[in-house]
Amino acid sequence: MNFRPLHDRVVIRRIESKERTPGGILIPDTAKEKPQEGEVVAVGPGARGEAGKIHPLDVTAGDRILFGKWSGTEVRIDGIEYLIMKESDLLGVLETSCH
Repeated sequence: MNFRPLHDRVVIRRIESKERTPGGILIPDTAKEKPQEGEVVAVGPGARGEAGKIHPLDVTAGDRILFGKWSGTEVRIDGIEYLIMKESDLLGVLETSCH
């Protein structure tokens, strides 16, 4: 992908939900909701503060994140669907447990 987001924007690839429920029922494509979980693909340099200093973003490429149902703008780059949104639209980062 040859795309670099500006300012405090991030590029996200949705992580598709499972095709079956925990009980084993197959979910057809027409009944599925778009997932609200994704992977950060690229991040901008950060937001510029009042003093003119750039504040880097808290997320980095590769982070798994959650976002709101109606967040972001859908775009297609090189035939792949992505979401572009501001970092403030992200709900949080999914941490991997080390148990």
